[in-house]
Amino acid sequence: MPAAHRALPLRLLDALLFSSVWLAGAAAAQTAATLRLWPGPAGATGLHVVVLVFAATLLTYNLDAALPFKYRQPAGTSGRKAWQQRHRPALVGLAGAAALSGAYLLLTDGWVHFLPVLLPLAALAIGYSWPVLPWRGRWWAIREVPLLKVFLIAGVWTAVTVGLPALALHRPLGTVLGLLGQRFCLVAALAIVFDIRDYSRDRGVGLRTFPVLLGVGGAKAVSLALLAGAVALGLVREATPLAVLLPAGLAAAVVLAADEHRGDYFFALVTDGMLLVQAAAYFVL
Repeated sequence: MPAAHRALPLRLLDALLFSSVWLAGAAAAQTAATLRLWPGPAGATGLHVVVLVFAATLLTYNLDAALPFKYRQPAGTSGRKAWQQRHRPALVGLAGAAALSGAYLLLTDGWVHFLPVLLPLAALAIGYSWPVLPWRGRWWAIREVPLLKVFLIAGVWTAVTVGLPALALHRPLGTVLGLLGQRFCLVAALAIVFDIRDYSRDRGVGLRTFPVLLGVGGAKAVSLALLAGAVALGLVREATPLAVLLPAGLAAAVVLAADEHRGDYFFALVTDGMLLVQAAAYFVL
């Protein structure tokens, strides 16, 4: 259906999902859930960390979506990509606003002395799609390194939603290793679902992801194994069992249902929504 003829609720949903506001909200929610798991009030510091994570996520994903070479690529059947190409100025504007907000919080909250930790995270996020690695006569983006994409996404997401709150509240990382591992496994499992979405395209350009190397069935098996690892780590650290098992069960259903031909809402709304479900479970269960 042409965008001009879509009902207003669907246009608003498209804007929420494809501008990465939904995903940034998931990152902020997971950060808030992390803070809730620790004793003692986080106060203004915790709120600022949540806002910082929201801004950093919005900046990263909108910069990636607005890259010049992505803007020139044909949208094909992807409503998400077509929406992002039509609204590229808005994505750049959102990224700029997020950058200013993040910079303000970094300066006013004294995060400057954490720059040795933050700069490598920023470099990984920027290098995800930009060609920054020289190899075999050309420049490669980090995402093009075989099988690295899933672990890069999970590692950066975990560092941001667990590591940054730990730094802000001066908690030793040794005390949050179980949560770090649980979050890493969950995000890596869901990241494989997006590789399933991109299976034909990645195979066509020679990008070696889990579905390309193992087939879709093999990739789903790896994803389910990672979910099992997340459950095990959550139970070992004595998290509320239902708060661990319910989100993992829903995520497993998403993994099993994943198919490259499913629509944009399955991936942008439902799959990314599993991150919100996991965060919400720690508030209500």
